[in-house]
Amino acid sequence: KPSLIKEKQEGFYNSQLDLKQETDTMMEIPTYEEDENNEADLNNQLSSIRSGKNSRIITNQSDYMETGSDEGCYICKECGKSFCNISLFRIHTRIHAEDKPFSCKDCEKRFGHRSSLKRHMRTHTGEKSFSCKECKKNFSCISQLKSHMRTHTGEKPFSCKECKKSFRDVSNLRKHMRIHTGEKPFSCEECKKCFSQISNLKKHMRIHTGERPYSCEKCKTRFSQKSNLNKHMRTHTGEKPFSCKECKISFGDVSRVNAHMRIHTGDKPFSCKQCKKGFGRVSNLKTHMRTHETFSLQTM
Repeated sequence: KPSLIKEKQEGFYNSQLDLKQETDTMMEIPTYEEDENNEADLNNQLSSIRSGKNSRIITNQSDYMETGSDEGCYICKECGKSFCNISLFRIHTRIHAEDKPFSCKDCEKRFGHRSSLKRHMRTHTGEKSFSCKECKKNFSCISQLKSHMRTHTGEKPFSCKECKKSFRDVSNLRKHMRIHTGEKPFSCEECKKCFSQISNLKKHMRIHTGERPYSCEKCKTRFSQKSNLNKHMRTHTGEKPFSCKECKISFGDVSRVNAHMRIHTGDKPFSCKQCKKGFGRVSNLKTHMRTHETFSLQTM
């Protein structure tokens, strides 16, 4: 009997210890990088769970998830995914609840995880503590270094399910997927035109703002897009990198080589609405349209 009492006491103390450890785990919420390049690793760590305001904690034995153990699991009403670690579950709730308790003192931007705030602070301090062993280039966060390392290894772990094209990081895969889905999530507030990439929206916005951030060092002419500056620079350098495969004539602009190629192919994509006559160049169509204007004036 004394030995039985001793075992019960030990069992009680062990259960108290387990309860304390679980409580400590609930108090100490681990943090993870929120960078989209870390998504694959993060999903593995979170056991692919999602939760939010309407999340519920399973407490009844009959409601436990099929985990193969007596551990209580946590399930998300928002997206139906689950996992059996309270700390990771609580991290996930911020995805739906948009809880961002960590704020930057410099710019007041807010974050859901402390690690994300730390990474953001490097944009203010300029700190780049992660360096590439191959080329010594430095980065502010480890996810950027991992993505960069794939330029050396050639690794492309993120592939498109539609066309099997592969990418070095998940952000580029997401951009690519919009080709298949037709999604255009970035819209212009001025004219409501939509774009699949934010970079294209930024370029478009310069039409409204008149901003021309790219200037020619030779003649100070300014441009709204870098591609237009590069094309302009060839007028100074004389470079003609685009050549015709048929007759080897070279051009400084890809649009000019495309127009030239129609001489060989006979393609006439520009047609007159009045008489349906086709032309290989839009400039020739414009010249032709004047013949209709002259004729209408003569008949008046």
